[in-house]
Amino acid sequence: MADRAVLAYSGGLDTSVAVKWIKEKYGLDVVTLTINIGQEKDWDAVCVKAKKTGAIKALVVDAREIFVESLVFPSLQAGALYEGTYPLATALGRPLMAKLLVDAARENGAMAVAHGCTGKGNDQVRFDVAIGLLDPTLKIIAPVREWKMTRDEEVQYAKDHGIEIGEVKENLYSIDENLWGRSIECGALEDPWVEPPADVFKLTNSVVDSPDEASCVDIGFEKGVPISLDGKEMGGVSLIEKVSALAGKHGIGRIDHVENRLVGIKSREIYEAPAAIVLHMAHRELESLTLSKEQARLKSTISQQYADMIYNGLWFSGLHMDMRAFVLSSQRHVTGNVKVKMHRGSCAVVGRKSPYSLYQKQLATYEKGDEFDSSAARGFIYVHGLGSRTQGENQLMLGRQDGGDILLEGPKGGEKK
Repeated sequence: MADRAVLAYSGGLDTSVAVKWIKEKYGLDVVTLTINIGQEKDWDAVCVKAKKTGAIKALVVDAREIFVESLVFPSLQAGALYEGTYPLATALGRPLMAKLLVDAARENGAMAVAHGCTGKGNDQVRFDVAIGLLDPTLKIIAPVREWKMTRDEEVQYAKDHGIEIGEVKENLYSIDENLWGRSIECGALEDPWVEPPADVFKLTNSVVDSPDEASCVDIGFEKGVPISLDGKEMGGVSLIEKVSALAGKHGIGRIDHVENRLVGIKSREIYEAPAAIVLHMAHRELESLTLSKEQARLKSTISQQYADMIYNGLWFSGLHMDMRAFVLSSQRHVTGNVKVKMHRGSCAVVGRKSPYSLYQKQLATYEKGDEFDSSAARGFIYVHGLGSRTQGENQLMLGRQDGGDILLEGPKGGEKK
């Protein structure tokens, strides 16, 4: 292999310094790879900057469609919300970036790949595990984790090596963004008692600035994948962008979450994920129509494990293959429409329908057309309660200390003084 490395390049201070540092430290020429999964950047300018910084080649890949179709929508089908809250926007981007890094390394004859992760976060694990699985022959270089330079030292390194970094602004926050959402941390947010300042938000209005009038949208699904808005079919990228803009206008999608990082640290995270919040809610409600009780309960367990798997960087694993097979099976009949109303920071499902609905009005209604056979209820109740009655007669009521009285007592708090 050629003496070169492929670097995941954002154009920021860390990765700009990394281009020169990798050459100096490892003697490797650097090919930069910039991946578009929904960030707002001037991609041509990023390429120009990479080459000025010393890269022998600057690659840009528009991966928005594959990101949505191969990662975002499968996670939506799975109902994957880490710790029941986080839609995993950043975590979903990393396996795709790792795969594209490996592909670029093979195509360019590189012996190594590099990323800009620190030694404290989750992303280093996601990159290293995925790359090591996809191609264990590649050396992994993590300059920020290795060099241990302060920000001032990085700036001085750039100046000493003629690296154009422009005006270095003091970033109050660490931000990552893509089509599925934004994550914001550091600065004032490191105190979980402090309310997030208004300037951390970009995709969502505050509630007071949201419209007075509510908006409704009809979201069409096929096998658990959103395919249309208000009857108009569209691709996944466009659909997410439109839902994000509408929900964000109404102040929907802000998440303030203290989460458990994979590396053992609790971290206060602020997320903006307007499209993810709305689509997860709509998908869950469609499942309520189309999954049996037993399917839904097992699915909820799998959803939690699926989210953990994504968060922990195990996208390319046998575990994922097995869980994905279950999810695909569970989504066979999750087809239909969900109507969502958005207003003043909240969204609510106000209608749902499916050609495969397990809800049958003639069974649920108390009015004319009721087809439920109420005469069967007495026998059902007798059989359902038989075990409890037998235990009550032979155990629970033999002594009052073992009887039902304890179940009627209130919670026991601290003793009054």
